[in-house]
Amino acid sequence: MLQCGSRLAPNVSRSGLEEFWRPDLKKFINLMSEQRICQNCKSGFTIEPEDSDFYKKLDVPPPTWCPECRMIRRMCFRNERTLYKRHCDASGHGEEMISVFSPDSPQRVYCHKSWWGDDWDALAYGRNYDFSRNFFEQFKELWQAVPDIGLFNINPVNSDYCSITEGNKNCYLVIGGDFNENCAYSAFNFHCQECLDCYWISKCEWNYETVDCISCSRLRHSRYSEGCYNSAFLFNCRNCHDCFMCANLNNGAYQILNQQYSKEEYQRKIGEYDLTSRQVVAELKAKFREHTLKYPRRFARLLRSVNSTGDNVEESKNCRACFDVFGGAEDCRYLWLTYSQVKNCYDIDHSGMQSQEACDDSTIYPGNQVFYSRFIFNSQNIFYSYNCHNCSNCFGCVGLRNKKYCVFNRQYNEDEYRELVAKIRNHMDQLSYQSKVNGQRSIVYKYGEFFPPDISPFGYNETVAQELFPKNAAEVKQMGGRWQEGTTRNYRVTISHRELPDRIADISEDISKQVISCEHEGKCQDQCATAFRVTPEEFRFYQNFGVPVPSLCPNCRHYARLKQRNPMKLWHRRCMCGGRSKRLHITPSQDVATSCEGVICQNTTRHFHGAEPCLNEFETSYAPDRPEIVYCEQCYQAEVA
Repeated sequence: MLQCGSRLAPNVSRSGLEEFWRPDLKKFINLMSEQRICQNCKSGFTIEPEDSDFYKKLDVPPPTWCPECRMIRRMCFRNERTLYKRHCDASGHGEEMISVFSPDSPQRVYCHKSWWGDDWDALAYGRNYDFSRNFFEQFKELWQAVPDIGLFNINPVNSDYCSITEGNKNCYLVIGGDFNENCAYSAFNFHCQECLDCYWISKCEWNYETVDCISCSRLRHSRYSEGCYNSAFLFNCRNCHDCFMCANLNNGAYQILNQQYSKEEYQRKIGEYDLTSRQVVAELKAKFREHTLKYPRRFARLLRSVNSTGDNVEESKNCRACFDVFGGAEDCRYLWLTYSQVKNCYDIDHSGMQSQEACDDSTIYPGNQVFYSRFIFNSQNIFYSYNCHNCSNCFGCVGLRNKKYCVFNRQYNEDEYRELVAKIRNHMDQLSYQSKVNGQRSIVYKYGEFFPPDISPFGYNETVAQELFPKNAAEVKQMGGRWQEGTTRNYRVTISHRELPDRIADISEDISKQVISCEHEGKCQDQCATAFRVTPEEFRFYQNFGVPVPSLCPNCRHYARLKQRNPMKLWHRRCMCGGRSKRLHITPSQDVATSCEGVICQNTTRHFHGAEPCLNEFETSYAPDRPEIVYCEQCYQAEVA
């Protein structure tokens, strides 16, 4: 008889024991789980027992939307990079400013200085709650009446065209990045200098078209690299210099296509590649992608993390389906882009600073027991509120600072507040809000739902939702969202992308006076600007770094970087290590894996599972039909460490 415990029966491996119990265990867990149908997309999703415990503990209803639709709904309220010129609505102002709100938006919008000034008080816009109308309609009216900040851009120096940033100097179109200097067309870059067209980099200098890189210098066209310099086309490399077209390399130098050369040979061969040519770079990008497919990918970046699933997660414990978590998280679900010890939170994004017990929020820095809110700073016990700072015990409030016990921006004492909030919660269930889909009221919003997309001040295509989950106008209107029609573009193109010289040496600084047509010509879903200019500072960067002038507008280049990252979805898969390929005529002692495109990956060392295929399973953001070869952590470390 098989005995459970630390000692296994003869010839029974621990993985075999897990397989023995897994069917009954899964059946037991399924009996304890609750299966639901998403109100929005009509797909099924599961509420696990630990999820139910979380919702009961915080006294909030379980969700009626699936995790992906909940994220999309929050992202419909976050415009980062669609910028407009409009006038400040503050009394006595009227000056032109940069804003995320279009000129035809009904929002009352103040410039940064006016909003933070003492000339107005958000309590002046307070109103009584009307129990004859539903909550969300009343909140939308309050939101439009209370002044909003035109642009979150804190302490900029010659960096007016930056959004949701702090402490940037001489930067242009930097989004969500802080404390940078001389950077442009980048997002989520921190403490960087002289970097262009980058995404998620920190402590870098002279980077061009790099994604997910740390502490790199003079690096271009690379991803997932750290401590590398004087290199190009690197993937998942560490502490490398003078390397070209390499993948999964640690402490390398003078390598091309993962082949070692002497310093003299490397310098001679690298001179054969003209990286100043746009056509050559395009060909190298295609060749590099094919080369990286020969090397195994780690199923997920779960660094120093325990009992967690997702991708790009660091120092976390008991976290499920979380993405881009830095600085630690514990006992959380469905996080995206958080940092600094987030605990006991579900469905939050762009948040951090030790936020705790929050649910369905966006941008909480920090917050304790914040629910269905966004842009909440240093506050606690906040419900259905927006852009409130240093507040506590507020429900349905907008733009408050240093306030407590407020409902709809009206002040109450503690007993009055608690009694009124209880009545409103009950009223939200009795008189629910129903959004219109295809002209019909279909999706019901009661207490426990984030704000409906149709009350967002932004069109879907202005927001992060379009970046992560692109849709066309018809699809957006079908889901009840709003589509922002583009303003009339009167660009007088002076040079076509087809006429743009191929090499940087053949272009003079007069290019900064030209209007260049975008190669996509507005025919993509990447919010194409159809035309663009090259600033003098940008052109000098291209000259100094020896890179060609791009043929795509900044928006299309941004979307190209986004497409390099995996989606925020998980698939259950098994490690691909140990697959067999008749095409190679391998012997039984060899371990190989074959991608769906037929690219062969042969291991360099014998793995723990020997000659047999690896049986490890995992949750990964690599879909089963992707061409990459995906290994479990053990097999990956055996090959790359």
